This record gives sequence, structure tokens and C-alpha cells, in this order.
Amino acid sequence: MSPWTPVRPEPDRFHDEGSADPPRIVLERVESGSVRRRTERFRMLHRIAYRDREYGDLLVPADLGSFESDLTSVPTIFTWLVPRTGRHLPPALLHDGLVHGPDEPSSYLSVEGHVLDRVAADRVFRAAMRDTDTGPVRSWLVWSAVTLSTIWHGSVSWSRSRHLRYRLAALATVLVVAVLGVLATLDLFDVIDGVPWMGDRSFAMELVGGLAGAVVVPFLLGLTWGRFAVAGVVSGVALAVLLHVTVALALITLAYQAAEWVARRTPVAAVVIAGVVVAAHLVLVVLFLGPFR
Repeated sequence: MSPWTPVRPEPDRFHDEGSADPPRIVLERVESGSVRRRTERFRMLHRIAYRDREYGDLLVPADLGSFESDLTSVPTIFTWLVPRTGRHLPPALLHDGLVHGPDEPSSYLSVEGHVLDRVAADRVFRAAMRDTDTGPVRSWLVWSAVTLSTIWHGSVSWSRSRHLRYRLAALATVLVVAVLGVLATLDLFDVIDGVPWMGDRSFAMELVGGLAGAVVVPFLLGLTWGRFAVAGVVSGVALAVLLHVTVALALITLAYQAAEWVARRTPVAAVVIAGVVVAAHLVLVVLFLGPFR
């Protein structure tokens, strides 16, 4: 089935193990690591099933005792865009159950005997998100992200040369988009003048040109991903458009983590630093209000 084929959501394709009842997602939270470096994971205490249009019933996890999930695998700075839970949670758990772990077989065997590798698992994931009526933009973003992970880890059906080709195309796209994003930002603020589609124009026109380049260049680079061209285009454009937001959120996150580190180890220093920061901002406010007096 083409990814562009309109599909009416069918949430009842998810069902409970051994029945047609809605799925019961029962999770147990587990932690590992030291007190200050805890890793949060979740175990499923009950299997859920999904009736795929191509592979039939898919029952996950294969082994309740060893299966663990981090729910929707999203870096913290992107949870504003894709939260860890929501309508996409059942598909995310399904995908985690279909993608093998390091100590598991390399492919999933369905209830009806169909073999699914990582590429097939990604396709099922996309269809399952449509069935739970996950937003189309979010679905494409999440599917492209897991496809990028598949390209990095590879599939049992790929030769080494094919895997290397996919990896190089994805890596080149990420690097080129990141470098051009930095250059475009420097050009926008007239630090340099070297981005052809921005030129030496007004700020507004350079901003428009930069946004146009942030769509066209990643689109062309994404086409080099071959059979994963759609994921390449979506990933590239999303990276280019969200680059500055991501950098800003990363800096804020880094500042927060630094503040936590200082507050945990030297609380007095944290109070002193906070006082200095507040005083500095008060001085700035007074200076800026001066011309209005």
C-alpha cells in the first residue's frame, strides 16, 4: 500500500491479547544506574496485538520478561514537538516490540508466520499511527526519525555496500544541512556574505531566501536516500527549519543542567550566582529605562 493512499483510522485494529477488546497497556516503571544517573525504562505486563493489513496479527512483546521500552524514543529537547505518550503510544510500543534487541533474533516472526525486518517494522509503525489517528505531520516526523535509525543500524536483507550507501547519504544530508544552517545564520546577520540564495539584500529578503533554501536544499539532498527518499526529505527539511529552535533549546537545557550541577554540589555558590544574575538584570533594566525618564 502506498504511503499516500488515504486510510480511514481504524483504532480497533489494536486489540487485547486473545480477544477483540481494546488493548490494555499495563506498564511497570523500572530504573537502573546510580542515584543521580538514573535511566528510566518501562516493562509491559500485558501483551497487545495489532492486525496489520499485510502481515496479519502482530503480538508484542515476544517475551514479557525481557522486553523494555522508553515509550516514544524522543530526545528531551524535542518532547514539545513529539511527547512520549499520546495517540502514538500504542504504535510506539508495537514498533519497539517488532524491532529486535541485541540478544534477540534479527527479525520478528508474526502470528501467521510472516518475517518482519526493521524496514517492515517501520512501515507497520507508520500504518499503526494512521490507525490511531495520530496527526499526519507528527506521523511523518516520527516515521522519518525511526527510518533514520534503521538506516544507521541496517537491515538483515541489506548488503554491506548498500548499508554504507544509505548511511553516507543520510550523514551527508545532516552535515550539509547543519553547515548551511550556520552559514545562512551568519549571512543573515551580515557576518559573512557567501550564501547564494540570500545575497546582499535587506534583512527581510535574506530571511525569505534563507527559508526557501532550508526547504529546497534538504529536498534535493533527501532524494539521494533512494528508497527512503521520503524520509530523507522530511528529515532534512525538519532539521533545517528547526535548527535554530533546537540550538536555542539545547543552550537552555545546558544552562539548566549546569545550574542543577552547581546547586547540588555547592548550594551557597548557586545562591550567590543567582543573586549576581538578578542584580545584573536589574542594572540592565535601569539602564534601558533611562532614556524614557
